[in-house]
Amino acid sequence: MYCVAVPGGETSGASVGEPEPRDALFLRACRGEPTERTPVWFMRQAGRALPEYRRLRANIAMLDSCRDPAMVTEITLQPVRRFRTDAAILFSDIVLPLVAIGMNIDIVAGVGPVVADPIRDRAALSRLRPVTGDDVPYVADAVRTLVGELGPIPLIGFSGAPFTLASYLVEGGPSRTYARTKQLMYTEPRLWHELLGRLADIAIGYLRVQVEAGVSAIQLFDSWAGVLDEVDYRRYVLPHSERVLGAFADAGVPRIHFGVNTGELLGAMAEAGADVVGVDWRVPLDEAARRIGPMRAVQGNLDPAAVFAPADVLADKVHDVCVRGGKAGGHVFNLGHGVLPETDPGVLAHIVDLVHAASPG
Repeated sequence: MYCVAVPGGETSGASVGEPEPRDALFLRACRGEPTERTPVWFMRQAGRALPEYRRLRANIAMLDSCRDPAMVTEITLQPVRRFRTDAAILFSDIVLPLVAIGMNIDIVAGVGPVVADPIRDRAALSRLRPVTGDDVPYVADAVRTLVGELGPIPLIGFSGAPFTLASYLVEGGPSRTYARTKQLMYTEPRLWHELLGRLADIAIGYLRVQVEAGVSAIQLFDSWAGVLDEVDYRRYVLPHSERVLGAFADAGVPRIHFGVNTGELLGAMAEAGADVVGVDWRVPLDEAARRIGPMRAVQGNLDPAAVFAPADVLADKVHDVCVRGGKAGGHVFNLGHGVLPETDPGVLAHIVDLVHAASPG
């Protein structure tokens, strides 16, 4: 049993544990098949804005919580209970597989991942090796438990893309300019491609653990690829993302590819091989669909700050996203990036209701 949110913030018991049907709404939309309504989930829905998440994680470091299968399970289920989303996403962090192979990385509150020893030369590459199930047994344990708990609700696994992982490793943490990253890219192209090749191996291994444990879909987060122009993206990034996504071409799970501020890269990102291309809020979904092409679904793309708008403005924005998304080959409603920590959970629940009501059927 788990609890499903009902109006008024209370919960009611709902039986789960049935095998996940292939025709789950979210999976059909990812495959571009007809759906009776638009499926919806939120990036960073597991945590951030939920008071129950904050209580559970009080005084527990982020990476420690990601290595506790019971905590991962509970945090992943929390938004499903509250919002009745059409998919769950595994609670974790994109640097977890790097930490699992021995990289000294800490997630600092208010800052993000901080790398003690950045990778900026060939000698440092020896610290990077593929991830296996033995490195992250807690991830497989959490996925298997969640698949049983969620029943018909699909579980999304994920990994950071090679470029985004590289940006943290080279910069030593978050950056506004990515100057060191681009410097390495331009001045040491052979070293750059070796670095991204190793990070692609890590992403493939980490995603394979999740797929073998039972996730229904995977998302490749190339969060910071939008700092590149299309020429550089194609030359320095696309081959490596393509290899990661291509490794799961026959795995039977939809593949989602997402980046921020990637409007000018959408066509190239589609070529990397995903079934669904995530779109941030800067490009209308009908235009994004035109750039991506007819053979792929889109995901997005409500501005995360729209949750602070008056009710009528929010409703208009949600409706607009649904209408424009309906012009694509398939549409999964989401925010254009992650849930902001200040978001009222009740507004997220209302958005789910608006999406379901706005959908045809």
